[in-house]
Amino acid sequence: MIEILTSAELDRARVTGALVGDILQTLKARTTVGTDLLDIDRWARELIADAGAQSCYVDYAPSFGRGPFGHHVCTSVNDGVLHGLPHRYRLADGDLLTLDIAVLQDGIAADSAISFVVGDTRPPGSVALIEATERALAAGIAAAGPGVRLGDVSHAIGTVLTAAGYPVNTEFGGHGIGSTMHQDPHVPNTGRPGRGYRLRPGLLLALEPWVMADTDELVTDDDGWTLRSATGCRTAHSEHTVAITEDGVEVLTLPSA
Repeated sequence: MIEILTSAELDRARVTGALVGDILQTLKARTTVGTDLLDIDRWARELIADAGAQSCYVDYAPSFGRGPFGHHVCTSVNDGVLHGLPHRYRLADGDLLTLDIAVLQDGIAADSAISFVVGDTRPPGSVALIEATERALAAGIAAAGPGVRLGDVSHAIGTVLTAAGYPVNTEFGGHGIGSTMHQDPHVPNTGRPGRGYRLRPGLLLALEPWVMADTDELVTDDDGWTLRSATGCRTAHSEHTVAITEDGVEVLTLPSA
């Protein structure tokens, strides 16, 4: 299903998006060396509840996971890149952490992810990985707009990632979003320009470039959820929910302050 939001629904999406952006920044600010992943999940649960919103992940049970997910935020560490299931683990100096959160408020969902290095140590290549996904996300956003083909957005993202020297996996990518977290259309992180669905005002997309340093192959943990690089290399992931408007594109998941 491809859902097109009304102007009133888009106003509600702006509120949800700002909430998601604020929660992610709060979680990042609280996370230090020694922070337990389960504490991050607890903080996310409390922040979502305090806002009168609902997590999109607690009851999430897609065909590819061992559901339901049962937690409020994805916490992927180092070689973990997607759907990291929170567990008892205290973060070490230099760990590369990805936080991915999706929230439903007033009937509209928003989804965003950030990657960052914990502590003061900067292991080789980690910052470059993160920055590549951030640049790719910015390129995808810049390419989007009314009348643009979806392939143009995917091509913009993939061009940045491949130019930085990273293989691109197309099993998982961005997606439509609205009254539910995951909708059509699928947004691969590489593609052919001029092809695919033509973007329309009122469409929400979660754009999410992610990469692994030296492979495009994923493996799944025994928990049935956490996806890791097959070689054990480090990974990074950046994501924003954006709205296609009459005039262009609007990023909804920026923090409010």
